[in-house]
Amino acid sequence: MATGHFKEGIAGGRLPAETYAENFADLHPPFDHHEALVEADRCYFCYDAPCMQVCPTSIDIPLFIRQIATGNAVGAAKTIFDQNILGGMCARVCPTETLCEEACVREAAEGKPVQIGRLQRYATDVAMEERRQFYHRPEHGSGKRVAVVGAGPGGLACAHRLAMHGHEVTIYEARPKAGGLNEYGIAAYKSTDDFAQAEVDYVTAIGGIDIRNGMALGRDVELADLAASHDAVFLGMGLGGINALRAEDEDAAGVENAVDFISILRQTSDLAALPVGRRVIVIGGGMTAIDAAIQSKLLGAEEVTICYRRGKADMNASLYEQDLAAANGVIIRHWLQPRRVIAHNGRATALELEYTTMDGDRLAGTGELLTLPVDQIFKAIGQTFAADSLNGSGKIIELENGRIRVDGDGRTTMAKVWAGGDCIHGGDDLTVTSVAQGRDAAESIHRALSANGRA
Repeated sequence: MATGHFKEGIAGGRLPAETYAENFADLHPPFDHHEALVEADRCYFCYDAPCMQVCPTSIDIPLFIRQIATGNAVGAAKTIFDQNILGGMCARVCPTETLCEEACVREAAEGKPVQIGRLQRYATDVAMEERRQFYHRPEHGSGKRVAVVGAGPGGLACAHRLAMHGHEVTIYEARPKAGGLNEYGIAAYKSTDDFAQAEVDYVTAIGGIDIRNGMALGRDVELADLAASHDAVFLGMGLGGINALRAEDEDAAGVENAVDFISILRQTSDLAALPVGRRVIVIGGGMTAIDAAIQSKLLGAEEVTICYRRGKADMNASLYEQDLAAANGVIIRHWLQPRRVIAHNGRATALELEYTTMDGDRLAGTGELLTLPVDQIFKAIGQTFAADSLNGSGKIIELENGRIRVDGDGRTTMAKVWAGGDCIHGGDDLTVTSVAQGRDAAESIHRALSANGRA
């Protein structure tokens, strides 16, 4: 049977049908019971817990690992969920290699840390499969209503914590499904079996949370109206804008946004039908670039190259993710920036790049050019906050470096309005950080509503 691997241009069906399921299988298969016990036994249960100190949600890692070691996986899950209600997804997508596992004492001593992420997944999976619910709304609600904009990690974490305190929460989500980046923005092999939606169902099972899909801020609802009709508002809508390449003819057919590509891939029911170029170039050096590049390769692209304007050490993607890309046949080229998309009949056929160097503390082009043939180019050079969604309220809410300014409690400069996640100044594009900010903003909202009945 022909594989379709040598189809020119951008096409689907490059691989045998059965290969797609294998290529997009779970990146890190879950531990079974015995494997979890063996791995948990490796933990030293350090009294100062350096792993816990670098966790953005401050999960008591030694405690939950000890609970697993003593056969109490459900108790371990509660320890995790107490701090991070989206602990199941974070176990799958968190860059543990640069957070808790990098801080692990065994990493320093042996170069082989305790596999904290996989242990966290084991415990949370057990609890979710058994449908264990640890949290319940108070019998008598607070009578307060809070609007949450965005059903991503920050919004869901905020909504859950507010519901725990008895507040009524309405989430306004622009997309057809809840989950945010967990549903639309991560590599398909990191979260399989529709886990993002299973987690949304688990989080909202507490009750008191109403999700309204297809409701975008600035289009279907106005911030001023939400603030007037609710006791408080939390903004967690992430980033909606895409940075431009600033390259000549970047509007040519075949030049696409990596985040859109990943979103479409995440939602497709037939990977074989998803078109991909034979030769693909990804511009960028972060996780989105890595995810787009690897998945292009898994879809059957023959040549996939990441071009990044700085050096290997400057890439936002971790060394583990860079190595994962290389293991999947992705070429990573450094010190290159795009200059011109070369098009034929309106379609990209090559990309002209310029070599770069550091001129003091400034990145500069050398004038030396390189041209690479290409069918498809993915832009993965970062996203921007779409401030126009704030409409008139944008005159009240102050921005810092293009994102919403908040104080230490997540309060914006507009009365009754908090924010968290990627849309705020200081957001770092990590699910776990968004969860922490949403959770902490909810506690701040609850304190304000409890103190005097007003936010």
